Order: sequence, then structure tokens, then C-alpha cells
Amino acid sequence: MLVHVIAETPEKLHKLGKLLEHKHVECELLSQLGLVGKSFDVIVIDADLRVPKNILDLKALSNRLSHIPIRIFLVDQRTRLCQVQALALGATHVLFKPVEPALLLWHLSPGQSARPLTDQSHAWPADAASEGAASIASMFSAVLSGGPTDLRNVRQAGEAIAQSIAEHGLTDWLNTVRRHHEGTYQHCLLVTGIAVDFGLSLGMKPLDIERLHTAAMFHDIGKARVPLAILDKPGKLDDLERALIETHPEVGYEALKSTRDITTEILDAVRHHHEYLDGSGYPDGLCGDSIADIVRMLTISDIFAALIEQRAYKQPMPRDNAYDVLRSMKGRLEKPLVDAFRPVALHR
Repeated sequence: MLVHVIAETPEKLHKLGKLLEHKHVECELLSQLGLVGKSFDVIVIDADLRVPKNILDLKALSNRLSHIPIRIFLVDQRTRLCQVQALALGATHVLFKPVEPALLLWHLSPGQSARPLTDQSHAWPADAASEGAASIASMFSAVLSGGPTDLRNVRQAGEAIAQSIAEHGLTDWLNTVRRHHEGTYQHCLLVTGIAVDFGLSLGMKPLDIERLHTAAMFHDIGKARVPLAILDKPGKLDDLERALIETHPEVGYEALKSTRDITTEILDAVRHHHEYLDGSGYPDGLCGDSIADIVRMLTISDIFAALIEQRAYKQPMPRDNAYDVLRSMKGRLEKPLVDAFRPVALHR
């Protein structure tokens, strides 16, 4: 494996070189590039994305970087802006500094061993939320560009969220996400955390938890094609806006159905998470036994998340009130599942 390291200063270059000294590494300063035309397996870039010149230099490289399978950007700021900027410049993975050696080395050859349990394995809610938001940004970008969606990256981000929920609980997750993220990203992160906690509360096996968090991460991917002015509209939607919003399950399904290795179960969850047992949902008007168990759990988590999320134009509904809304939806949601959701809603 040949690794290309690019940094903006000799000090950063030296640190990365030492970190990867047991790999076949070639190092260059961002201002003195000459090797990018060579064939590399991995590129690692450490450059401050708040500096306009660095961004311009990396943009100029984007076409030559695109053929490198693994493109890792190291960023200083744990913000959505830095993540989105790195992804826009071609990153396949975004790691936050200080980077833990075990985690960086694992990203060079993922799948060869278990993901290391380090501080940046994202047990902390803020780190898991940042990784989740970066993954959501990447999948939305893929939908808009018509490019492939990185299923492994989505599963990895979901696993980080599951680990955070298991170690720190749901309340810390809800507070962290509402404090640092907004709009559709906030909603997707809330739904994923709530769905994971629902699964944990039911004692589901790790493989079933993985299926649940993957479905939750993907469930609103179709909203990538809904204008932000509609997604973030503070008032009531008119009929045309509502009709456009209600296209997102089908749009998400169509965008994902050709994704390599994606399961029919995940596609079903993306398409049908707005279906109700009485047939009043959309887009296919399913009812009763035609709605899978994972979809029923996801629908409950989705409704609860929408009620308690923080928006600029509304305060989050108290969790007990949101649970009362779920209980009022008799005939539309499965009563035993709503009853089982009570500890998640009120106590966990």
C-alpha cells in the first residue's frame, strides 16, 4: 500500500510521517506538489480549511485526487462547515485532530481488523454526532450529484452513534445533537439515536441494531432533493409544498436502489417509514402485516424525533407530551411497540 501525505507546513508533514513511519509513505508540502500524478492507494491531507489559499490549492488538485480510493482529511474544527468543506474537496473520510494513531492506521486498511476503541472511536456524543453529520452530508451530496453512496461510511457513522448511545445514554445524545446541529441533519441524527436506544431497550442483537441504525441514517435521504426553503419553512406548508415533501421516500428509494450491497430491508425502510397500519400513510398506502417490524420501529422513532427536535421557530416538545402524541395515534402505530417505547421516551 502506497500512502501519499500532504500538509501545509513542514511540522505537520513531519508529524504525519512519524505517525505512518511503518507504511510506504511519500510526503509533500501543499505548496510544492509534484507527486500527485503517481498511483497511490491512500492520500492523507492535513491543511487548515479556514485558509482560502489552502482551499484553492486543494480544489486545483481535485481531479487528480479523485482516482485515489481512500482520501483522508484531518481537520482542526469539529464543525459541520469544516466537514462539508472537506467532503466538497473530495474527502472520503474526515478525522478530527488530534488524531489518534490507531484510528488513522485503521482507516488506511479498513476491514482488516475491528475498529479500534480509542477516544476518537466516537464514544463521546459530540464526536459521534459530528461523524454522523459528515456522513449525512456525504450521502446528500451523492444524491444531488447522481454519484454512488458510500454504504460502509454510513454504517460506520451509525456504529459510532450506537456506541455513544450505549455508553452515555439517550438524553446526552438528544442534548448534544440539538445544541450543535440543525434542520434535516439534526432530525436524521435524532432519529438514528432514538431508534438505536429503542433497539437497545428491547435487547436486540448487535446485528439487528446495525440494521436499525443503517435504516435510520438513510431514511430521509430523499430530502436532499427538496428545497431548503420548504424543509425549513417556519409556517404551515401549502398543498404543493406538502406534496413535494411527500415525494422524499420514493426519491430516496430510487436514489439508493442501485447502491452496491444495500439490502431490500433498508430500501423498504427508506420507502415506507411514513406508512401507517390503517393504510393512511404514503407513498404506497400499506397497511397491517405489509409493514415490516423495522419500519414500524423507525416510524415511531421518526415521529418522536420530529416532535422533540429544536428549530429556530419552535422549541422542542417535552418528551412526555411527545409520547402522549404517539399514544394518541391508535390504529396507525402498533400499540405494543408504542407501549415498549415508553422507557425510551420518558426515562432512558
